[in-house]
Formats: sequence, structure tokens, C-alpha cells
Amino acid sequence: MMCAVGNRVCSVVRRTAAMSLLLILLSGWGAFAQGKPTLDTGDTAWVLMSTALVMFMTPGLALFYAGMVRTKNVLGTIMHSFVMLGIVGVTWVLFGYSLSFGGSGKYIGDLAWFGLKGVGIVPNADYAATIPASTFMIFQGMFAIITPALMSGAIAERMKFGAYCLLMFLWSAIVYTPIAHWVWGKGGFLGATGIGALDFAGGTVVHISSGIAALACCIMLGKRRGLGSEELAPHNVTMTVMGASILWFGWFGFNAGSALGANGIASNAFVTTNTAAAAATLSWLLCERMFAQKPTALGAASGCVAGLVAITPGAGFVTPLSAVFIGFIVSFLSYGAIQMKGKLGYDDSLDVVGVHFVGGTWGALATGLFCTSEANSLVKFQGLFLGGGFTQLIKQIIAIGITAVFSFAVTMILLVIIKALVGLRVNVEDETIGLDLSQHGELGYNLEAGH
Repeated sequence: MMCAVGNRVCSVVRRTAAMSLLLILLSGWGAFAQGKPTLDTGDTAWVLMSTALVMFMTPGLALFYAGMVRTKNVLGTIMHSFVMLGIVGVTWVLFGYSLSFGGSGKYIGDLAWFGLKGVGIVPNADYAATIPASTFMIFQGMFAIITPALMSGAIAERMKFGAYCLLMFLWSAIVYTPIAHWVWGKGGFLGATGIGALDFAGGTVVHISSGIAALACCIMLGKRRGLGSEELAPHNVTMTVMGASILWFGWFGFNAGSALGANGIASNAFVTTNTAAAAATLSWLLCERMFAQKPTALGAASGCVAGLVAITPGAGFVTPLSAVFIGFIVSFLSYGAIQMKGKLGYDDSLDVVGVHFVGGTWGALATGLFCTSEANSLVKFQGLFLGGGFTQLIKQIIAIGITAVFSFAVTMILLVIIKALVGLRVNVEDETIGLDLSQHGELGYNLEAGH
């Protein structure tokens, strides 16, 4: 009797367990079939960590640039980068994110997410189905912060701080947000839903846009006083190398984080990023040995940044072997561009045009040469050098051209307006005493204080 009861109980338990398992499986399949986003804690943790790494790049950029100016301008140069954390840190939340990623228009987003309305902890399947929408938002916000800061190297030691802040506010709103939407936004006409240009982490959006805008700034501001007749050498190369090291470290978040998950694409982007930076460091030293007789620490720092710039658009679309070639070649291109700036007649104080515009352009082109579905299934057309023909390369050229023309033209217009309103350049006296004192009322190095 007891045995029979026990058997019936066991049978009921087995049937209940089986039904429960079936319901769980059906529930999971229903969510899968409907394409519902599912929060993944591993992906979320990785993207949050990547966000912190990208944020750290902006102070790293401040040190990188500040070491290359004279002592009287070190704090002013640091402020150019640091203040962007404040300006764009606010505007991105208010309207920048919504204009970049809201809506589905071809040319610009909408203001549906103004003030982050509706952007919360639930994933947005249009961009990242396994992380909170707020995580994607803040990750992209760090890109929006550092991009205009890159331009500051071109105007170092001679621009009014108020004019600079106004330019950065307007540029991030009027230039950066549309380009970000074109390439990465839903419905954008340059990206996956448009012509199909590939930009994994910001070759067009970040480096080409800021690099060509820096050229516009150089033209409008004119040359630094004393250029060619006074000593304008970097005051602290140690600071610059430290800044470059921080940039290299943070760039893993910049590129590998753009996979938006802890996955194989992130791993490949991590490897290609390091590989390209390493190759470019060596090739820049080779350039200096060939053309200037001595390899320098400043050259090594410049080379690593150029390599990081060049690999950015293709980091998740190319193999490590291709990254070696991309990094090795970029140093020759950027080094050559820097040598040409004197002949072309513009004063790019810290070589933003040579490193970011030239390097970013090469990286975008190289993506069309080396991209492969072996690295990323999103690649529809193999690169030219991998037997895929010119299709992807042509798409890359179109994106480069549109981005460069738009950014340059709008930046010039903004500079003309700001010049008429408040002026662009400090006066002779302020430039002579330095931006630290004239614009901020303080000194980076108080050498006479006795302590």
C-alpha cells in the first residue's frame, strides 16, 4: 500500500516537473521568436567598464597635448580637454543622444529622448539588445565628449577660452550629432541601413570629422606668434608619453567596447587595436631614424596614437594580421603629412590634422581593403585585398568625402559667426604671457613660490 502511494507521488512529481520545464522552454522560445531583448549582465559589465575606459581617455588626451606646449600654456591646454567633460556631459543628456540615436530619419534623429525621457534600464534592441539603453547612451556619450576635444590640439596656445567653449558646444550639436546619426543611427544614410559604409568605432564619426574641423580652425586662427623665430618645443615630453599610454589603455574600451558585448568580436577588436598601435609605434620610430636620424620618445607616442586612430574604423572588421599592415603604413602617411604642413602654410600646433584626419582617412580606406566576414558576420563585401572587389572601398570613400566636406564647411561657418560675435584669438599681450594667466588666472608651474 505504502509503495503504491509512493509510486503515485513520484509520478505526480515527475509530471509536474516535466510540465514546468516545458512551460519554461516555451516561454523562452516565445521571447526568442518575438526578438525581445534580454539583459545580459556580462555584456552590461563589459560596456560599463569600456565606458569608464573611454572617459579616462579625455584626461589622457589632456596630458598628451599639454606636454607638447610651452609651460605658460599647460593649464589652458588641459582645460581644453577637461571642460568637454562638462559641456558635452550635460548637452548629451539633454539633446545630443536623442539627436544622434533617436528616431529613424536619414539625416538626423529627433528629440523624443530629450532629457533621456524613455531611456532607462530596458535594452533598446535597435542598438544593443543585451545591455540597458542607459548603458549604451553613456558609452556613446564618452565618444561625443572626446571627439571635439581632439580638435583642441590644433588651436593650442592662441584661442580665447570663451570662444573655444562656444565653438565646442555648437560643433558637438551641429556637426557631431548628425554625423553620428548618419553612420550609427537607425535609418542613417551612410551606415548599415544606408549605403553600408563600415565604421566600427569612429573613423568617420570621430577622427575624420574632428581632424578636418581642426584644419578649418588652423586656417581661421592663423599661426602662433613666434612660429619659426622662437623656441616652441614641447615643455614636458614625459607628460605626453604618459598621456599616450593612457590613450592606448583607454582605447581598448573605445574599440573593443564598440562590440557592445563581451564576445568574440570584442576580443578581436581588442587584439587588432593593440597590434596596430604596436606596429605604428615601431614604424614611426623607423620614419624618424630614416628622415631625422634619431628615434624619439615624442615620435613613439605620436606613432602609437596614429596606429590607434587608423585601426578604429576597422577594429571589429579586420584580422590581427591586417592590423599589422594598417598600423605600419599609417606612420608613414601621418609623418609625411606633418612634414608638409609648413609648406602648405597652416599651423597645426599639435598635429591633429596629420594624425587624426590623415590617420582616420587611411583607417577608413583600409577597412574597405581588409574587412572580412571572418572577423565579423556583418561584413557583406570582402575587402579589396581579400578578393571582394571595389564595392566596400567605394562605400568607404563616399562616407569619407561626405563627412569631410560637411564637417569642414560647417566648422568654417561656425568660426566666422563666433569671430564676429566674440572674436577667436587672444590679443598679443595675452598670447605673450600665456593662456594660463590670461585666460584662467593661474599657473601650471609656480616656480617662484619656493615650495
